[in-house]
Amino acid sequence: MGRLLQRNRRSSSSSSVVLLLLFLVFFLAIFFEKSVGVVSASEYSKDEQDSSLTLENIQKYLAKINKPAVMTLEGPNGEIIACIEKWKQPAFDHPLLNNHKIPLVPPELPRGMRIIGDNNISIVEAQVWHQNGTRCPKGTVPIKRITVEDVLRAQSLEDFVGKRRNMALAAFNVTFSPNDDDLPHEYAVVNSKPGSPLYGASAGINVWKPRIGNEGEMSISQIWLASGDYDGPDLNTIEAGWMVYPGLYGDSEIHLFVFWTADGYHTGCYNLRCPGFVQFDEHIIVESILSPASTISGQQWEAVIQIWKDEPTGDWWLGYGENGVKVGYWPAALFTTLRERADEAQWGGEVTNIKVGGAHTTTEMGSGRFAREGYSKASYFRQVKVLNSYRATDLPLYPMTRVDNANCYSIERGYTEDFMGAYFFYGGPGRNPNCP
Repeated sequence: MGRLLQRNRRSSSSSSVVLLLLFLVFFLAIFFEKSVGVVSASEYSKDEQDSSLTLENIQKYLAKINKPAVMTLEGPNGEIIACIEKWKQPAFDHPLLNNHKIPLVPPELPRGMRIIGDNNISIVEAQVWHQNGTRCPKGTVPIKRITVEDVLRAQSLEDFVGKRRNMALAAFNVTFSPNDDDLPHEYAVVNSKPGSPLYGASAGINVWKPRIGNEGEMSISQIWLASGDYDGPDLNTIEAGWMVYPGLYGDSEIHLFVFWTADGYHTGCYNLRCPGFVQFDEHIIVESILSPASTISGQQWEAVIQIWKDEPTGDWWLGYGENGVKVGYWPAALFTTLRERADEAQWGGEVTNIKVGGAHTTTEMGSGRFAREGYSKASYFRQVKVLNSYRATDLPLYPMTRVDNANCYSIERGYTEDFMGAYFFYGGPGRNPNCP
C-alpha cells in the first residue's frame, strides 16, 4: 500500500510536469503565431467569414502573391513595399503570360495626351512611400505587400481580389430607373460610345479625400475603357483612377488603383492582387497612397491618368502625371474583345450605398459638394480626351451623362478653351434632406 501510494505520487508529479510542459509549448506556439503575423483559425468567426478564408487558403494565397523581395521598404504611413525582380512579379503567374516579355523601352505617350497644371492646380507627382528618398534597386519594381489583415477584411478571397458582377456600368445598355432602391452602386459619369474604335482615354482627375459612411463602402473617381456586351460573358474592361476604400485597404487614405476583367467581372482584380497587370515604373505604383488632397476654395490637386493601346504589341499602358510616367500595362493576351480595341470610354465617380437602416449612405463622391458649386468646391475631370480610330487625341464623341440619384450626387459638363478644355464637375454628399 505504501509503495502504491509512492507510485501514485510519482505518477501525479510526472503528470504535473507533463502538463506544465504542454502549457509552455501551447504558450510559445501562440506567441510565435503573433510574432510572425500568422493568424490562427480561432481569430476570426467562421459564421462571419466565407469558407475560402481558412488559414490554409490565406497562407497559400499570400505565399503566391507576395514574391521574394530583394529588399523591403517601409513608408511613413506603415506601407510595406517589396522590391521584386521585374521578371518575378505576380503578373507572370497568369497562364496566358507564360512567354510574355517585358519591353526594354516603354512606348511613347501619344501626342496630345499630356496634361499640364495651372497656377491653381498642382499635379500629385510622388507617392507617400518614397517621400524620404528611398528607392528600389535597379532591375526591380516596387510592389505593396499584402497582409493577413488585408485578406481578413473581405468576406472571401474572391471579394478580396475583385469586384462583383453588378459593378458593371450596364445602365447605358439596359433599362435603368433612377429610383431603383436595390442598386448598391451609384454613378455620376460621362460616357462616350462613338460607334468607331477607341484606343485610349485620358483626363486630369481632381483629387479629394471623401468621407466614407461605412467601412464596407467606397468612393471612386476613375476612367473606364470597355468592349463587349454588358449582359454577356465577353465584357472586357480596364479601369484606373483613385479610390478611398477602408474595406479594401484598411485606411481612409487616397489610393491609386487599377482594375481589369475579361469576362464580365467574374474574374479579374484590383491592382496586383491577382496575376495580370504588369508593374513597370520604379517610383509610381498601383495600390499605394496619393497625397495631398484638394481643399475647398484652396489649392487644387489632381491625378493625371492616361490609358492607351500600344499599336505594335497591343498592350494597354497606364500613364500617370504631367509627362505620362509609364506605370505599367495590361498585356493584350489577357483580353478577348479588348485585344483589338475599346468600344466605349467613361469618366466619373462611383460610390457604394449599403443603406444601413434603410437610409441612403453618407459616403461622399468627389469632394462631397454638388456639381453646381463649380471649381475649387466640386470635384472635376478636365482635359477629357479619347484616342480615336486615327490614333489621334480628340474630344469624346456623343457624350452622355448618367446620374443615378440627382438628389444625392450630380454632374454638369462643359467646354472652355483654357486649361479646363472638355470638363465636367461631379459629386455630392450622399444623404441630405433631399436624399434621405
